[in-house]
Amino acid sequence: MRDINFLTENNAKPIWHPMAHPAEMRATPPKIIMKGDGVSVTDVDGRTVLDAVGGLWNVNLGYSCDPIKQAMAAQLDALPYYSGFRGTSTGPSIELAYELTEWFAPEDMVRAFFTSGGSDSVETALRLARQYWKIRGQGDRTKFLALKKGYHGTHFGGASVNGNANFRRNYEPLLPGVFHTPAPWTYRNPFDETDPAKLAKLCARAIEDEIAFQGADTIAAFIMEPVLGAGGVIVPHESFMPLVRAICDRHDILLIADEVVTGFGRTGAWSGSRLTGVKPDFMTIAKAITSGYFPLGATLIGAKVADVFEADKTSFGSIGHGYTYSGHPVGCAAGLAALAETKRLAVNENAAARGVELGKVLEALKAKHQLVGDVRYQGLMAALELVSDRAAKKPADKKTMATVADAAYGAGVMLRVSGNNIILSPPLVISAADVAKIAEGLDAGLAAAAAA
Repeated sequence: MRDINFLTENNAKPIWHPMAHPAEMRATPPKIIMKGDGVSVTDVDGRTVLDAVGGLWNVNLGYSCDPIKQAMAAQLDALPYYSGFRGTSTGPSIELAYELTEWFAPEDMVRAFFTSGGSDSVETALRLARQYWKIRGQGDRTKFLALKKGYHGTHFGGASVNGNANFRRNYEPLLPGVFHTPAPWTYRNPFDETDPAKLAKLCARAIEDEIAFQGADTIAAFIMEPVLGAGGVIVPHESFMPLVRAICDRHDILLIADEVVTGFGRTGAWSGSRLTGVKPDFMTIAKAITSGYFPLGATLIGAKVADVFEADKTSFGSIGHGYTYSGHPVGCAAGLAALAETKRLAVNENAAARGVELGKVLEALKAKHQLVGDVRYQGLMAALELVSDRAAKKPADKKTMATVADAAYGAGVMLRVSGNNIILSPPLVISAADVAKIAEGLDAGLAAAAAA
């Protein structure tokens, strides 16, 4: 690798960064991360900080998981790549598909379609949902319903079902036939309802109303995150997802659970769907499947859908969709090792325990700092929504958010800013001491912003 001077000089110049304005990146170059160890990362200047972002929701096992690294090295030596298209398969892909259907058997998932990441997984689910209805002879079922504030990736299909204008406006017009209903967000919602259970019913009623307006026989699927991640860690009441499942069943609409963030223990359960006992028709997974060590994802298919595809005798059942790296053998080897470690370490249990501790410190920070308008958390996914005026719920400005993040970094904690939210998604192997360190970093950041 070239020296530090070269990296610093060329930072944000030949590269455009995701989710950022190129001009802003050039004016204020991003941090250059050079090393990772345990739950910490080290930048180009040698500063080591606790990674409260977990890479991007995905480094669940931290940066020192040797079994994954060794599995990847061994697979590179044996077979670095082969196609998973019709006619060929690889050993690791067969084994990982089996492990995934075993892992998610409680959700009634029976088949796996491999992808390169979460956006691919969502795109696959949307396409297969439409195809399902063509096989069933109901070709008018092409529309999708989704929640406002939901996030489902960056492909055209995923961006279309996204419920946040920040990911839509610059790319419109998007996919036609996509409609959004209110999210069960107690802090901000059109019903002025703060009771989570009552809000869940109101949001469910809005879904029913939209279905009646569109016509149930025109809707292919409803897609939702069990806990909304990038939209600000919006945690629905436990009754909400079962209500959605019941609505979908009543109107014969498929339910896609986007588990890209919530899968593999982050919520304190092995899936967000499992938290409330819901069995979706599709699940989209990625991120923690390899703990971020290799780009890999999958769309999991429920028994009802799989049966229809596999019983079909027409051309409509043929899957004309896939990716060069679907079932990549190195990625699948990484996935097998990651799942084994995920299970051995029982990271779901640690996420639940550390999540309780994190929730307590966030509530304490809200009580201490007027800048914190709301805190939301489930397992080890959490958000602090920052406001300049609590009574008016006026969002904090970009300068304030940057001050919080920079001061926290100076105190040894990496945070993620998303709008006026501070998003926390640390590795699932953090300790109680790490939770205390995150609290110290947040406290330092909030104090610095208050003093600015």
